Amino acid sequence: MAASTNSTSSTFYFLKLSKRSPSSCPSNIFDDDEGANKTVFMSSSSQLDKLEASLGRARSSIREAAKVRNGTSTHQDPDYVPRGPIYRNPNAFHRSYLEMEKLFKIYVYEEGEVPIFHDGPCRSIYSSEGRFIHEMEKGNMYRTRDPDKALVYFLPFSVVRMVQYLYMPDSHDRHGMKLAITDYVNLITQKHPFWNRSLGADHFMLSCHDWAPFTTSFVPLLFHKSIRVLCNANTSEGFNPSKDASFPEINLKTSEMSGLGGQSPSTRSTLAFFAGRLHGHIRSLLLNEWKGKDRDVQVYDQLPPGVSYEKMLKGSRFCLCPSGYEVASPRVVEAIYAECIPVLISDGYIPPFSDVLDWKSFSVQVPVENISDIKNILMSISSRQYLRMQRRVKQVRRHFLVNGTPKRYDVFHMIVRSIWLRRLNIRIQDLLT
Repeated sequence: MAASTNSTSSTFYFLKLSKRSPSSCPSNIFDDDEGANKTVFMSSSSQLDKLEASLGRARSSIREAAKVRNGTSTHQDPDYVPRGPIYRNPNAFHRSYLEMEKLFKIYVYEEGEVPIFHDGPCRSIYSSEGRFIHEMEKGNMYRTRDPDKALVYFLPFSVVRMVQYLYMPDSHDRHGMKLAITDYVNLITQKHPFWNRSLGADHFMLSCHDWAPFTTSFVPLLFHKSIRVLCNANTSEGFNPSKDASFPEINLKTSEMSGLGGQSPSTRSTLAFFAGRLHGHIRSLLLNEWKGKDRDVQVYDQLPPGVSYEKMLKGSRFCLCPSGYEVASPRVVEAIYAECIPVLISDGYIPPFSDVLDWKSFSVQVPVENISDIKNILMSISSRQYLRMQRRVKQVRRHFLVNGTPKRYDVFHMIVRSIWLRRLNIRIQDLLT
């Protein structure tokens, strides 16, 4: 966790946001009773009708595409045609993606001061959060400056920056974070009609920090109604796959990706590999069961001198990806980059983009209670099936790539597509009745 600044600077960043106190907020922000003091702005209703009509046509088009189940998209595309079992339905995914490119517009609220807002880390375990915020701030893709033309509204706060600037380490006091987020939503509702129009259902936030789910609970409607795009996609902590979206935790140490790929399948001599510190009970179980006990299942809390973590990934057939204190792990994407089949060991974790990707086709999911049986589970996968899964890992990698300038179907576009899908499930008119 990044070091905190002192409390004086924390207060400074908060006060620059707004001088309102949380007690001045409309009750429907802090009270999850939808009937209490509901204020609905009906301006620009004709524009909203047009937007909803365009979404209706997109829904119809996607439903028709979903009827085609031949394993390959029937749509023309100069860059990529989805095909194969890594997708739940390649044709529906492709049609939805093309509709998104035509229709989807995101409005980024301009309120708020850097660094708590409009900023985020781009070279760390939280890089997915910072990269997305910065890309939306650049405004080259999907962003509209006209809020009446937007289909969704982005709340551009960074939970990572909140922890860095508003939380004193080891204090267990998150009051400053609570004030920042509640005051911000209050400011948005006072200046704009869109939150109250939908009770926040067409608004989204995005964060890769472990505390993001808890932080959103400071505003009940944000927690229960808005689209929350989270790395920590844990159903036991309130993650709701029907409205929330899971996105990948990617640990970027430099501004560019490097070292993609790995050894050929025939030269990967290690069955399974993991190296990582003792974070949480799942890793404790894994280390207790396998550390130093099997040459095929190589598990370390600390690698021996001279052993390269990247080379181990690239030389292993399966890469173990246990949850730490929270469910998400950057090892999932590290495995995919190294063309190593990820083995997900977690409870309650919804993998990224799982509404479109069939994770069972290119990964192995091991329940926590079966950690002691990992070797038997992996050994039971035939060579033929392993080769199929490994080819699929190589295919799915395009959806997890981070590009300096986003490219179609890469991780940035897949995150946007996840938000687009959740917006397709919302009919604003239904929320007004």
